[in-house]
Amino acid sequence: MTSVHDTTAAGALGELSGFRQEFYHCLPSRSDALFELTDAMLCTQGPVTSLVELSMATEHRRGHGALYDGVNQGRVDIDRFRNVVARHRIPRCDDGRIVLAIDVSNWLRPDAATSPDRAFCHTYARGKGRTQMIPGWPYSFVVALEPGRTCWTAILDAQRLRPDDNHTDRAATQLRTVVDALVTAGHWREGDPEIWIIGDSGYDGPRLAFLLADLPVRLLVRLRSDRVLAFPPPPRHPGAPGRTVRHGPRFAFTDPQSWPAPAHTTTTDTTRYGTAQARSWDRLHPKLTRSDAWAGHEGTLPILEGTVIRLQVERLPGAAAPKPLWLWFSATATTDAQVDRLWQMFLRRFDLEHTFRFLKQTLGWTKPRLRTPAAADRWTWLVIAARTSGASATLSTSF
Repeated sequence: MTSVHDTTAAGALGELSGFRQEFYHCLPSRSDALFELTDAMLCTQGPVTSLVELSMATEHRRGHGALYDGVNQGRVDIDRFRNVVARHRIPRCDDGRIVLAIDVSNWLRPDAATSPDRAFCHTYARGKGRTQMIPGWPYSFVVALEPGRTCWTAILDAQRLRPDDNHTDRAATQLRTVVDALVTAGHWREGDPEIWIIGDSGYDGPRLAFLLADLPVRLLVRLRSDRVLAFPPPPRHPGAPGRTVRHGPRFAFTDPQSWPAPAHTTTTDTTRYGTAQARSWDRLHPKLTRSDAWAGHEGTLPILEGTVIRLQVERLPGAAAPKPLWLWFSATATTDAQVDRLWQMFLRRFDLEHTFRFLKQTLGWTKPRLRTPAAADRWTWLVIAARTSGASATLSTSF
């Protein structure tokens, strides 16, 4: 077994050994037990089903008591480890752009009545339109999307959401932390393409764009199909009486009569969805009110303009009839090529679903019945470390 303190071996093993050494230094308490537990996750035969089975792995040289002691009483320096992950290889698109995706995955704990900080997690049940709200710990993940024919993602951050958190505001704080770490690590420099951030309809895109306006990012989020936005007001004639109009004609997603001619229309033939038609309208913004997240806003409410994209495909892989997909991009004056690129990049967001499935079904992220949320956070970052180590090992053996 190679020691993490063997610098000669570290130089020979390259990036993987360097990551393992840095990860070890992010474990200030119960470091050996936590480090061996991570190795056991990677080396166990088959999917991880319980912590007890991991304690019997060859790589874990301690008893199951030390394993639970490490998970419950150990410590992971999350801030330091987050920066370690950000310094390593980050996937990019063909033009050098970094594309991030953010979404929530739930660690359901319906029977843990004494565990604190549980929230009602939105889950899908069998049957059309059926959902359930089950107590558990929701976690917000930020990943960098891979280009090409792969669904692999690079996990950059994970934060547990508390019951009183506003998801959009918490997402803005999390994304700011991740982008700052990428800039500090040198992955983004002045003159590079702006970072794209992709989110589903659970996030308020205009609100996120407002909170992250000082960062080199652009937001692309899905909108509900019942939204109503507004165009800019018509030019005001000099000396016209009355106060200035802030909103122009309405644009209702459910009312085609309110749609003017699109700024761009593109048609793309796909093997999975058949013909995909995208139409876009420029400079659309929501009508903000002083409620919810904007209740305490000082001064005049902002006008947050962006590009709206309507995507209609010919067919879906299942038997369901395809419905239009509405997207909002936090930039204006987009081109035909950008419109096509945007909706295609949004579809890559579903790679996150494969990431969540791998974490849960292969690495056993939600298998342990831990009582405290602190232990759950600790175990979550050990799972991320194991997955990142596995990705580094794959890269090391591919050259």
